Amino acid sequence: MIRKFCVAAAALGLAACAVGPDYKRPALDVPAKFRGSPESAQGAAFADLQWWAVLEDPVLQNLIRDALANNYDLRIAANHVLQAREQLGITRSNQLPSLGGFVEAERQRAPPVLSDQTIYSGGLQLSWMLDFWGQFRRATEAARATLLATEYAQNAVRITLIANVASAYFQLRAFDQELEASTRILQTNRETLRITTLSVNGGASPITDQLQATLLVQQAQAQITQLEQSIAQTENQLSLLLGKNPGDISRGMRLVEQPHLPEVPAGLPSQLLERRPDVREAEETLDAANADVGVAKAAFFPQIPLTASYGAASANLGDFLKQSANVWSVAGQVVQPIFEGGKIRSAYRLAWAQRDAAELAYRQSVQQAFTDVANSLVGYEKSRALRLTLEEQTATYAETARLANDRYRGGSTSFLEVLTTQQQYFTSELQSSQAWFAELQNYVQLYQALGGGWQR
Repeated sequence: MIRKFCVAAAALGLAACAVGPDYKRPALDVPAKFRGSPESAQGAAFADLQWWAVLEDPVLQNLIRDALANNYDLRIAANHVLQAREQLGITRSNQLPSLGGFVEAERQRAPPVLSDQTIYSGGLQLSWMLDFWGQFRRATEAARATLLATEYAQNAVRITLIANVASAYFQLRAFDQELEASTRILQTNRETLRITTLSVNGGASPITDQLQATLLVQQAQAQITQLEQSIAQTENQLSLLLGKNPGDISRGMRLVEQPHLPEVPAGLPSQLLERRPDVREAEETLDAANADVGVAKAAFFPQIPLTASYGAASANLGDFLKQSANVWSVAGQVVQPIFEGGKIRSAYRLAWAQRDAAELAYRQSVQQAFTDVANSLVGYEKSRALRLTLEEQTATYAETARLANDRYRGGSTSFLEVLTTQQQYFTSELQSSQAWFAELQNYVQLYQALGGGWQR
């Protein structure tokens, strides 16, 4: 009888359907090319490169590997994946029958003999909520999509971490470069102050020249103090990303030695839908919300719980252990909700509203991805052009400062010209270092915007 019950239940399961909409990716307005994409860029799409092929400084590569192994945000994201995987297992188990054992002792009084007696029974009990309308299958579908969304969220954390470590490292190297320049300029200014002091003491120059030379030294010293603070704080920031206590950070290539492409092949916008993990996360969230609509719709239809049991029973405990009568039962129900005060209909409408909100979020994430790439492309192009211009400007200021200093020593100009040209040269050199950082930062941000770095 139990075998017939299982066969009949399986036949009903095969005849079942899944109510609610099947997922289909929404139609999107995808441009033919990225705005600002260089026509002359050749080679494989930038985002197809592994991160260690994009960031070639060996010291930076080791820092990124440490971060990927120890960063707490990434470890928390990995834990979220584990939770989602176990939640999928819990949800999927609702599709399967439940089998349990029971032992029971019941004291009763019943005709024809109206006397108290104890009935001992035990056996196996099988229960199954038949998923005729696909409620549990849709719930499993939603849980599976949620798991995928969590995995893509982990990948988004991964590429964000790589970009943050690289940007912080480049910022640190920019501060190092500025500190080198400031130290060198401080030495030059001290020498200028020494010569000016001798000239003032000899009566060849006014005291204002000495004061102005002192001002140059003080400015360089103040800049060095600020840079030393920025270096320490950036090292602390990097240590946090590495999952370590604040400490010193190793250095590799100088900022101006960092390899990077002059023009970046961006690839096709349509590929971005598959490559960006945050876009994939938003789509899987939409898929889960779409499946939840089916779960809510199934609540309108009858529920079909099935139960079966097989065991033994006896009025005497000793006989039960030795010899007892076999008992079995098979039961099925059809439970149809009649009045729920509008709860089922409101839940269905809520599921649709949440599904529509998820679609809007997905569409927004796609547009945000295209915007990120366009901004990063123009940012990289213009920051590179600005850096080249500032390098030329710095060389011009350096020569101007040298000539002004020579003329001052020859008595052809005032110290004010020396002061002005030195300040211009100093400022331009610091701007040049920051321009190098901005170029490399935009380089990293473009790689991140294109969805590179999370493929293993």
